[in-house]
Amino acid sequence: MLAAIVNHPHWFWLTLGGLLLIAEMLGSNGYLLWSGIAALTVGLIRWLLPFTWETQGVLFALLTLIAAFLWYRWLAYRQQRQPDMHLNQRARQMTGMSLTLTEGLVNGLGHVRIGDGSWRVQADHDLPAGTRVVVTGVEGVTLRIAPLETTR
Repeated sequence: MLAAIVNHPHWFWLTLGGLLLIAEMLGSNGYLLWSGIAALTVGLIRWLLPFTWETQGVLFALLTLIAAFLWYRWLAYRQQRQPDMHLNQRARQMTGMSLTLTEGLVNGLGHVRIGDGSWRVQADHDLPAGTRVVVTGVEGVTLRIAPLETTR
């Protein structure tokens, strides 16, 4: 068995790559994918070009690091391009929304109707009914608001 591996090292790398890819399918952390692809690449290159075991090991390590680094960069780029999603976070989706107060705020606290719900709102000071406000943030289930004139 060892003699076959020494005489045909490309089979070792192709087998190792296949086993790493199978192990990646059983788990889901993503790292074995890049090691498996690197091993398959070394096996294919070794099949075409003869070089020593040391060179094959270094090539495998470099390809693994390069593939993992490129994957990391692609994920970071992809995450930057996606809009800030607040799926299932209804209060966070309201940030930036303009509203008109239907009742005045007392001690900076009050309620406002949005759609079919009533939301607790808080401002830095009292505001009369009819004031145009904008939602500036969320604290728990309370919407932080500010008068629309001061936010421009």
